[in-house]
Amino acid sequence: MYKNKKILSIVPARGGSKGLPGKNIKTFNNKPLIHWTIESAKKSKLLDRLFVSTDCNEIAEIVKNLGVEIPEMRPKHLAKDTSPSWELIIHALDYFKSIGERYDYVALLEPTSPLRKANDIDNAISKIIDNPIADSLVSCGEVHTEHPDIVKKINNQGFLTSYYPARKDIYQRQQADQAFFPYGVIYISKVDSFYKNKSFYVEKLISYEIERWQNFEIDDAIDFHINEYLFKENNL
Repeated sequence: MYKNKKILSIVPARGGSKGLPGKNIKTFNNKPLIHWTIESAKKSKLLDRLFVSTDCNEIAEIVKNLGVEIPEMRPKHLAKDTSPSWELIIHALDYFKSIGERYDYVALLEPTSPLRKANDIDNAISKIIDNPIADSLVSCGEVHTEHPDIVKKINNQGFLTSYYPARKDIYQRQQADQAFFPYGVIYISKVDSFYKNKSFYVEKLISYEIERWQNFEIDDAIDFHINEYLFKENNL
């Protein structure tokens, strides 16, 4: 709890993954990948409840061995490749409401973003609660070589051209302004706002900026090895 605001954290971990099968429990620096996000959440001084949303019995068993109970499994219809994350968040909020637990804020911590510093979760929580006008917060990192002003596309004639034709004058990142990409270190929303908008991306959205080496998520084997290397290099 922070300033009398109760915060629910959700770690989404479905069993299916096409890019990297079993990635949420794949061994990452000698422990299941999901272990690192759970440990980050458990070390937080401000989170009130940790809930792992999974449809997979194997993941559930590993999570329980890490000391986290799973009071309700995620329904299969919310664990498809096409299932939007807002559905599992609403499902979790509805479950806790049904047992008499209400929260002011909900935080989503993706296990595929293990590069968290020790204070990231609590710093992000305090930032949004200290800014009561904000409805949500998203962790983001500055875009470098993939800046949208220098991204290209292949047109209908097969030629490589600027993605934004109006910015043909931009050919180096240094000429462009700052751009940011959201990463799964943490997403936070006021519960009332999330019920209303079913999204973290709302008008009153603020950022929690992460460092350059944190600008990675795990979707395939290449991502996995990059994250593993960075995890070791930064002594996480």
